[in-house]
Amino acid sequence: MTTLLICLLFGQVVSAQTPNATALVEQGIKDYNAGNFFNAIRNWQEALNQDKNNPSVTAVVNENLARAYQQVGENKAAITSLSAAIRDYGAVENIQQVGRMKSELAEVYSNLGQPRKAIALLCGQLVNKSKTSENQPSQEIKCTPESAEQIATKYNDKRGQVAALGILGEAYRLIGSYDQAIKYLDAAQQVAPEYKFLVFNSLGNAYKSRGQLRELQADSANKAGIFSKEQEFTKKSVEDYNRAYQYFQDSIKFARNEKQALAEMRGLLNLIQLGSQTNKSKFINDDEFNTTIKDALKVLKGLPDSATKVYGAIDLAYLQRDAKGTSPFTYCPNQLVLTGDNEALNLLENSVLTSKKLQDNRLISYSNGALGHFWECSPENEKALKNEKALKYTQAAIIAADNKLSAKDSLYLWEWQAGRILDKEKRKEEAIASYQRAFDTLEDIRSDILTAERDVQFDFRDVVRPLYQTLAQSRLDLLGVGAIADEGRAKELSAVVKTIDALKLAELQNYFGNDCILSALNPKQVGEVLKDNSVAFQNTGFLSSIILEGKTGLLLQLPNQTTKFKWIEDPNQEGTNKIVSSDKLQKKIAEFRTGLIKGKEEFSYNTTTAAQLYDWIIRPFTEDIKPEKVKTLVFIQDGFLRSVPMAALYDSQQQKYLVETYAVATTPSLRLTTPKARDRSTQKALILGLTKEATIDGKTFDQLFAVPDEISAVESIFPNHTPLIDDNFIPESFQQTLDKTTYPIVHIASHAQFGIIPEDTFIVTGKNQKLTISQLENSLRNLNSKSDGVELLTLTACETAVGDDRATLGLAGVALQVGVKSAIASLWSVSDQSTSELVKTFYTNYRKAGMSIAEALQKAQIRMIHAKELPHSEGINTSYNNPAYWAPIIAIGNWL
Repeated sequence: MTTLLICLLFGQVVSAQTPNATALVEQGIKDYNAGNFFNAIRNWQEALNQDKNNPSVTAVVNENLARAYQQVGENKAAITSLSAAIRDYGAVENIQQVGRMKSELAEVYSNLGQPRKAIALLCGQLVNKSKTSENQPSQEIKCTPESAEQIATKYNDKRGQVAALGILGEAYRLIGSYDQAIKYLDAAQQVAPEYKFLVFNSLGNAYKSRGQLRELQADSANKAGIFSKEQEFTKKSVEDYNRAYQYFQDSIKFARNEKQALAEMRGLLNLIQLGSQTNKSKFINDDEFNTTIKDALKVLKGLPDSATKVYGAIDLAYLQRDAKGTSPFTYCPNQLVLTGDNEALNLLENSVLTSKKLQDNRLISYSNGALGHFWECSPENEKALKNEKALKYTQAAIIAADNKLSAKDSLYLWEWQAGRILDKEKRKEEAIASYQRAFDTLEDIRSDILTAERDVQFDFRDVVRPLYQTLAQSRLDLLGVGAIADEGRAKELSAVVKTIDALKLAELQNYFGNDCILSALNPKQVGEVLKDNSVAFQNTGFLSSIILEGKTGLLLQLPNQTTKFKWIEDPNQEGTNKIVSSDKLQKKIAEFRTGLIKGKEEFSYNTTTAAQLYDWIIRPFTEDIKPEKVKTLVFIQDGFLRSVPMAALYDSQQQKYLVETYAVATTPSLRLTTPKARDRSTQKALILGLTKEATIDGKTFDQLFAVPDEISAVESIFPNHTPLIDDNFIPESFQQTLDKTTYPIVHIASHAQFGIIPEDTFIVTGKNQKLTISQLENSLRNLNSKSDGVELLTLTACETAVGDDRATLGLAGVALQVGVKSAIASLWSVSDQSTSELVKTFYTNYRKAGMSIAEALQKAQIRMIHAKELPHSEGINTSYNNPAYWAPIIAIGNWL
């Protein structure tokens, strides 16, 4: 939308009114209008050299150069030219034009996947999504005086205002702030009704994106059992889709009236995608869907050579009846709409020809990659010929994308595609090299892409995860083929560790939808971290898991030792059947978790499943982790393995739970953990608790009868404390208390829900209110700017959403997200006196000098395991030896 908006509002190249440069500028304009962009650039560069010291000339020439650079996909050069134009227009005090150039520059940044930079230019400040919601409309945020929006307003520049507000709305859509996006886009169409059709497409996309978010929220509410909330979100989702449908229809109508074929094409494509990515029976019936496709094909034929023509052809070629809503280049589509007479192939071949005429590397890359993917997925009988064509076009896409890195955001797709094709050709090492280049490229741009929080154009599960898994699996498979020298083996395993770690970081970042996680990131890789912190990591072993297609791998890392790798195998099976399939492991893990949760209903816990998992996961490494050498095991888990406590695995030979031999902790990534012991003798504690029944979003949370005892125990261990209980524990009082004093310990005894999306992650507070993850982050992040910030955050009585392993990311990531060093949390709610008993013992141990956090928890759990053997005077319930009572409490982050 934005490229078109700028083009139609003030995107024509302009003349310079000075004798020296006039001829060159005019010749450049002729070349530009004829599509000879490189000739235009040469002429304008020469004009710049002739009038270097005349800002009234250089401003105009730089403006023209920026547009020409964008036409050939040279965005970095365009940024340089626009920045120079802003400087030069400022020097001649043409402030209105300064504002317009800022809007153009913002558009380039937005198109490059950097919407936050765009927002800074357009308005000067970012409206934090966590501070606004539908129920609490955002306050009117005034943009800063030097921003593009304010300059346009001051000079009553209607075109400038529409451009600034339109691009601002689009940028907010890209970061997932859909309410804010709609607000700015509505403002854009009110400023100048004659240009309102230009923002209709963006408004349609904003409503569509919000509709998709609400579908996610409805799904999350369903899994949490809040059916009234599910119905509410479903209804709102349908309303948003209907609004999107109407805006796309209006866009098409206005574009036709104004004879704007490019705008009409955008509207038609958006309408088609709405029909294919949602349940089209609600919005677009089959006849209308097919008619719209015919209209789009007709308009496409009459379009001038342009980016819209290239992307339009590719979108239509890959159009599916039920699209996944993500890139079609990560899988082979099997229900293409255009199936007759090589329609799709013709469109793709024409897009390649058009992109070559335009000399735009980004378009050349995208069109060749799309055609390569067609041949990769083609069912053609001549397999060798098919792969040859697929590789030829894919390599052409890579060369174009790599040209001055003009299309880095698609380069990883084509390198990944090349790897898949080479894999089919059994060219394993070349395939791995391609996968590695795809991984390296994606790592470079991942933070910009993943922070587009809920933009379904980039879906983590469909793009990042399979690429990282494919690379890891290819390297691990290579280790099993032939003899690899120890040095080569260590190098391959090191690369696998880097890939797995990057996957876990990417998943966290994608879940929370921002880059706060990365602010705590250690720039060193895991192997370097282990070497640098040999004292901190002494007597500690790190067991990482990676769930791949068909099997699951485990990597053991010990300080200053070679990484060990094993596939999870069943020792009771023979030959090739020994490998435990990922499906079988997932079922066994689910069985283990269910057995633990229901365990307290049984007189005696059945350890059969716990023992089987111990044999699969721990026993293969017993020689490497002998208790005299390794005291603590830190688990870095993947997928469904996050949802279970490893401490409860059972060694049937020794007749001991794992936690009886090792202190156990977990972390999402070693690079996000700062292992450091602190003085705990004089720490203050902020104690927050809820004892009453509460209702949040239509869901009732039971009264927590054990909380008063738990609070009393914590208060006795930390004499220097501040309590906020029941009605005194609300978001406002929590914030105000933290503003006054720093508390190294924050203990929260209340229900905490971790949903499949961050919006459903919150802590239940007094007065039927909730403290959202965003509010918690904002409160604690200010506090943690101080050197003596929060050391330990404890959350008891947690509930994680059923049926989605991403929910436990909320649990594992919450401490890191809010900037605390360590967390103690419950994997599921144990609303019982047992939590109070465990927490009391843990904190007593925690205050002892020389005992790590993991050891303090270990000793507390062992005490409960041996409850039947303790003197009667200790008053502990003997049934607490059942892991249902002690296993769900886990240590996250810094274990020292």
